[in-house]
Parts: sequence; structure tokens; C-alpha cells
Amino acid sequence: MKKVLIVFVLFMAVLAVNAQVINTTDSTRTVVKVADLQKAITDNIAKDYVGYTIKEATSVTANNIVTFEVVVVKGTATKVLVYDKEGIFVKKLPPVPKK
Repeated sequence: MKKVLIVFVLFMAVLAVNAQVINTTDSTRTVVKVADLQKAITDNIAKDYVGYTIKEATSVTANNIVTFEVVVVKGTATKVLVYDKEGIFVKKLPPVPKK
């Protein structure tokens, strides 16, 4: 019976440590008005994504790093662009499927 109890306690300890690691990537998402986006972001979109319009923008803070996710559309094409806090292009994300 002692061995079962020890195994159970160890199992619970592993679960508790694992839960703490998973929860360290807390992030905060805030809607940003298109008019409030940095000029560097809007200039990059106008230059590199001609014909696309900005549909929505979100400020994301994760691990004290601020990025902006901007959704742009052109007809049926949708792209999600990520910029850093200085307005420099970081990467393109796959579009989020509509529900």
C-alpha cells in the first residue's frame, strides 16, 4: 500500500509541475483601431500588399513582448501579418478559419 501511495504522490507532483509550465505563456490580446496602427505598419501593407485592405488589428502581449497581428483581405484572400512593437514586419501567419 505504501508503494501505491508514493507512486500516487509522485504522479500528482508531476501533474502540478507540468501545469505550472503550461501556464507561463499568458498572453493579452487587445483590439486596436485601424486608424491607431503605426505608420510603419500601414506603409508596409500599402507597399508589399497592394490591393489589400486592413480588416482588423490586435495587439498581443506575451512574455512582456508586444506584437501586432493585422488581418488584411483582398477579395477572398485573407492574410494575417505580424509586426513587432516598432512596426517592423516579423512573419505571416496562416489565416484563421471562419466559424
